Amino acid sequence: MSQNRISLNYSENSLEVIDAALAVLDTEFANLIGLTNDERRQLNKMGDKSEAFCRQAVVVFSENSSVLPRNFDLQGYLDDLKALDELRPRLMRVQRLYERMLDSEMALGSDLMAGSLEGYAVLKISGEGEGLDHLRKILSNRFRRTSRRSGEDEGSDAAE
Repeated sequence: MSQNRISLNYSENSLEVIDAALAVLDTEFANLIGLTNDERRQLNKMGDKSEAFCRQAVVVFSENSSVLPRNFDLQGYLDDLKALDELRPRLMRVQRLYERMLDSEMALGSDLMAGSLEGYAVLKISGEGEGLDHLRKILSNRFRRTSRRSGEDEGSDAAE
């Protein structure tokens, strides 16, 4: 195989440890929520400027809580800021890990595809007369195109 961007081999013990760690994360982050697309669109968003505004508001509201409406939950407001500050560094770590996992998945898929194409090319040339025609045809299905209008097989083997 001419391409090998990544090689991964996890022992059964390593996979068990990883799965246990993921289970702990699932348990400890059980109170995280999921939002629908509509809910995401409707929410106020906090960018950098808005965050600076919110942090200034925390100081002003904490020092002048008597001017806030009685139903304003200042402690809940402060708890939200604290939770945000606690969540962010962990989110950044998980995002970095997630990106590396996605990149690794892509590299593994690319290695597999490159190896498959390489082997298929050899099979097309050296597999003739070896009783491999049926297997080559099975593999050639990857390259069959369908007509957009009829949805029928055009029957062409683009890789040949």
